[in-house]
Amino acid sequence: MHSLSRNQIRKVDADAIAELGLPSLLLMENAARGVCSAVITDGPWLSITILCGPGNNGGDGLAVARLLAASGIIAVTLLIHGGKNLSADAEANLRFLTKSGLTVELPDTVEVARRLAELGPRDLIIDALLGTGVRGLVADSIAATIEAINQSAAKVISIDVPSGLDCDLGTPCGVAVRAQKTVTFVALKDGFLKPAAAEYTGTVEICHIGIPQIWLDAWSARP
Repeated sequence: MHSLSRNQIRKVDADAIAELGLPSLLLMENAARGVCSAVITDGPWLSITILCGPGNNGGDGLAVARLLAASGIIAVTLLIHGGKNLSADAEANLRFLTKSGLTVELPDTVEVARRLAELGPRDLIIDALLGTGVRGLVADSIAATIEAINQSAAKVISIDVPSGLDCDLGTPCGVAVRAQKTVTFVALKDGFLKPAAAEYTGTVEICHIGIPQIWLDAWSARP
C-alpha cells in the first residue's frame, strides 16, 4: 500500500484485530518497539522527554517509555490528557509503567513549556500527543503544548503523525508539531504525500507492527 486515509487506517487496525486475532496491545507494543529503534539509532541523547496524550497515540508513547527503560534509558514521561479519559490501551500502558516503578508526571501547560524551553539540540522530544484522528482545530490546552514543542531547541520525533497534522490533508489543524522525523505505522498517510506536509513530518520512517504483508495485500485489494 502506498498510503492510507484516516478511515483506512482505522479499518486496517480493526480488521487485523478481528480477523487475525491480534490483540490491540500487541500492535501497540510492536509500534512502540519501532519508535524505540529509531530513537536509539538517532541517539545518544542527553535527555528524552515523552509527551503523551490521552488516546492510543499517547499509549504508544507510554509503551515507548517502558521499552526504553528496558534498555536502561529513563525518559521523562509527561501525560497531558486535557481532562479527557485515557483510552483502554493507554490506561493499560500507564498501569504497566507505574507498577514497574517508573514515574509519569501530569504537569500543566505552563510547566511543560518551561521544561521544553530548557532543552537543547542534543535532547529529544517524543511527540505522542495526538494521532491520526485529529481534525478541525486542536484544543487550546494541546495547542499550547504543540507551540512549546516547536519553540524548543530539542530534536523531535513524532509517533505515527505529527500532533495536530490532518493525516488526510497534510495541513495543520490550527497548529501542528514540526518534527525532524516521523515514525509512522503500516504505511504512509495520504496527507504525507502533500508537498506542504514535509515541513511537519520531517523524514518519514515506516514501521511495520506485525500484520503480515500477505494479509495487507489481500486487504488492500478488497472492493
